[in-house]
Amino acid sequence: MASPATTQTVRPLDTLRFDTSGPPQITSVVTDHLRLLGARTDRPGPGDASTGGAAGDGGTTLTGGGFDPAHARATWGDRARGLADEATVQAATGIMAVHGRRDGGPRGLAVDYAATATGVLTVQGLLAALVGQARGGAAAAVTTGADRAGLLAVSQYLAAAGADEGEAAELAPGGPPFTSADGVLFELETLDPGAWAAFWKALEAPAEALRAGWRPFQFRYATACAPFPAALHLTARSHTWERIRRAATAYGAEVCALHPLAERAAEHDGAAPWSLVPTVAGSMSLGPHRPSAGPLPGAPLAGLTVLEAGRRIQAPLAAHLLGRLGADVIRIEPPGGDPLRGMPPACSGISARWLALNRGKRAVEIDIKRDVDRHRLRELAAGADVFLHNWAPGKAAELGLDSDDLARVNPALVYAYTSGWADRIEDAPMGTDFMVQARTGVGEAVRPEGVPPAPSLMTLLDVLGGLLGAEAVLAGLLLRERTGHGVRVDSSLLGAADTLTAPALRRTARGENPRRPAGFRLPRRTADGWLAPADADAHAVAGHDLAGLSTTEALARLHEHGLTATAVTTELSDLHRDPRFTGSISRDAHGAPAVPDPWSFV
Repeated sequence: MASPATTQTVRPLDTLRFDTSGPPQITSVVTDHLRLLGARTDRPGPGDASTGGAAGDGGTTLTGGGFDPAHARATWGDRARGLADEATVQAATGIMAVHGRRDGGPRGLAVDYAATATGVLTVQGLLAALVGQARGGAAAAVTTGADRAGLLAVSQYLAAAGADEGEAAELAPGGPPFTSADGVLFELETLDPGAWAAFWKALEAPAEALRAGWRPFQFRYATACAPFPAALHLTARSHTWERIRRAATAYGAEVCALHPLAERAAEHDGAAPWSLVPTVAGSMSLGPHRPSAGPLPGAPLAGLTVLEAGRRIQAPLAAHLLGRLGADVIRIEPPGGDPLRGMPPACSGISARWLALNRGKRAVEIDIKRDVDRHRLRELAAGADVFLHNWAPGKAAELGLDSDDLARVNPALVYAYTSGWADRIEDAPMGTDFMVQARTGVGEAVRPEGVPPAPSLMTLLDVLGGLLGAEAVLAGLLLRERTGHGVRVDSSLLGAADTLTAPALRRTARGENPRRPAGFRLPRRTADGWLAPADADAHAVAGHDLAGLSTTEALARLHEHGLTATAVTTELSDLHRDPRFTGSISRDAHGAPAVPDPWSFV
């Protein structure tokens, strides 16, 4: 292989070109991201592809820059078993089931979530292949699919469904948003039970209701539902929005009104979902970063070390993906270990959800409040390739562990921060999944016309934010290989929201209704379950009476008429024996269900 170009590179894919074809919902994301990373193409700019995409499987090829061609192929899944587009993938992988928990039955997301995730995974695969080449490995082709992306998106819920014990909170319909007396739909957030209680007491909620409401509220990130006592919704409806805001401010809770997509489109700054900035320690380049000796064996990131100080989902998922690409991931945990290891339900005594994000990682316990332990962390960073965290804004600088601090001990470090807002929104609320959904119009985008806006209680942005975090790290590693400089990379839940709603924001910019029509991606009832038609066939399927037919009979009838549909997965525990995913889902050493890697390299 020729030596990759190392001059005049400001973005990781500068001097490279690409060509892409395939399902437009997927390729539009691939095109956007490759362009933002510096690659050029003759392909037209992004259009609105969110109801198309039944096009055949295609591929993306990157050439130039001194690299051998890198090729990626993205598919929907097994077409012979009905996985033909976004709707059928959502139905089969359990996305509809999880998203629909708050409503009491499966519901399709009105955004192209699986396709968006697949597009990001495709770019990840291409970047990883180029990093592998730059480190002395052979050229590799990558394959990914929306079916794998969907399984990854529900992996925590799937792990919990296959655990040794039941959920710690009830799985039943219900959840935010709340509605004020003057009609404002709003989200509420606090991580403190005392603030929760004080907020509701200030609004004169019944004591029993606020006590009973805390547990479903606390666990909604895990269960995708929150069956609150009706009295809490009634309490909210008895006060004006201004009164509710004052109560939240006074007692340490946060509230955020659901913002429309039109408002987000008007303020959208067009920024990329991540940023990459070289962190040069001193005045001289380090020179191109090269492997120690010989060709690289195994996975593209084999031999690299990722130091992860992550909480909850976003950063741990990003590090998990880097680990699946071959990196050695070391988790920084507090003394006594990550408390989420004990979050029910468990497999062999360890949280099934925690295992979904953290299996295979090593752990080091460090108390970052102590000088001696911060010194230990700097020593670990000195020998690492990546440092990844999602601490609260400003905490890293306060601890002396920001990018400039660690660049002094390791000028070649890729320093990655996955945040909520990336400092791009003034007066932003707490940067958690549901608050970001509320503030950015996602609550409107995920539900079709005729249904009140509501953020999904599936952790859409935490997962997509984790994917973008891994993508940003891979871009940073490639930029380091091409320039010899360390890099700071920043990604955010805001970037995830804008990536997910990009088609809706473009419709808004054209003066069109950003929301999908009433009934969009609504599954059809059968005698023994549900089925979901492909988007292109939904209107024709609506003309068939399927209520008295079993799902198998209904699918056969639709197939006779040349219509595509698939059964809706309603029990995630059934996925491991689902013929649409034969051999895909395994069990780890603790007995927890494990989804397949989202890419294959050959």
